[in-house]
Formats: sequence, structure tokens, C-alpha cells
Amino acid sequence: MPRQKRIPMRTCVGCRTVRPKREMIRIVRGPDGEIDLDETGKASGRGAYICPLVDCLDAAVRSKALQRSLQRDIPDELWEKLQGRLRGEQ
Repeated sequence: MPRQKRIPMRTCVGCRTVRPKREMIRIVRGPDGEIDLDETGKASGRGAYICPLVDCLDAAVRSKALQRSLQRDIPDELWEKLQGRLRGEQ
């Protein structure tokens, strides 16, 4: 019987739910200190994951969990970009 491949799991910084990595959105602080969305999931730097739900983003904003995880303040443009993506505008 063939072995099943292990599915990488990550924890959402907003709701603290563990989900498969591919179902989540990765926000990365690159080596240069810039914070941006990681569309590929492979960008180098410190990453934080969030569920693709507006409620999770709101929880992460309220608790400042994303800022703690990335050890930086999050630019307003990134918040707007994330909200737009979660609301289906992008």
C-alpha cells in the first residue's frame, strides 16, 4: 500500500485554527523588512498565515497578532489589499 504524503498544516493568527497550508493566505516579512502577501507560499522571510475569512482578519487586527508574528507594524496598504482579496474584490 502506498504511503500518503503528509499535508503541511499551519495555524491562523486570527482564529488560531489549524488548517492545511494551501488553504491559507501567507503574509511575509522579507529579508529587506518589507511586508507583503506571498502568493506563491515560497517567498523567503518570516511568514504568518491567516484563513481566507474576513472574520479571521478582523480578529488578527483586534489582537495585533499579525504584528506580533511578523515583529513589525503592518502598512495600511496591506490591510486594504487583504480586505479586498477576502471580500472578492481582487
